Amino acid sequence: MQPRIYAMIVAAGRGSRFGTDTPKQYFSLQGQTLLQHSVARLGCSRYIHSCLLVIAADDRTAHTLNFKLPVSYAIGGNERWQSVYAGLRAIADAGANEEDLVLIHDAARPAVPSTDIDQVIEAAILEPYGAILAAPAVDTLKESYNLSTAESISEDSNSSYIKRTIDRSTVWQAQTPQVFRIGQLRQVLAYVAKHRLTITDEASAFEHLDMPIRLVTGSRQNIKLTYLSDASLLTAILDAQS
Repeated sequence: MQPRIYAMIVAAGRGSRFGTDTPKQYFSLQGQTLLQHSVARLGCSRYIHSCLLVIAADDRTAHTLNFKLPVSYAIGGNERWQSVYAGLRAIADAGANEEDLVLIHDAARPAVPSTDIDQVIEAAILEPYGAILAAPAVDTLKESYNLSTAESISEDSNSSYIKRTIDRSTVWQAQTPQVFRIGQLRQVLAYVAKHRLTITDEASAFEHLDMPIRLVTGSRQNIKLTYLSDASLLTAILDAQS
């Protein structure tokens, strides 16, 4: 039986690296917030017909916006995994079972191509645990280390120096959406909570339990708005896609 697909966008963060008082998901590009853009992108997939938005408890903005898909809401936590866990509870309340799939996307990735969304869903349908979009590393990668001020000729106490070059042939840059079996994701997030682990995406939780997650090559247009300086590049990408 074909699993049902539940879409979730995690939008409870503050975007501390972004450098503005406005949470990053409500930054406006082309007259729409990043969150609205990202919901609209998910709506281009033939597999997705509604979306759960996981927002902060004090969020007063999300409910004032118009979206291209029917949306529902859940309240997130302090950590990303806590927000995802809250979203999973809401999805279970909506009738999802353990073999269904949840697609998790970042509000700050508004330019993901719809073909990539469909491809990662179709890959996850065939996998026991899930699949994620990712891009193979193409730049030369350097591992760094820091010198103390006394050792360095630089006056910058945070100066970094090259330690070694990393073999990039097996290195990928993780993107979203990431798509997982709901029951398996609940299991690995419970493990994260029990062992107080720090994870930066949901796929990392599966790594701790040696559960293989498939990599699906995603477009390099699927960039994440992390710093304010990224906005001009992302605007150019959205312009080119429209």
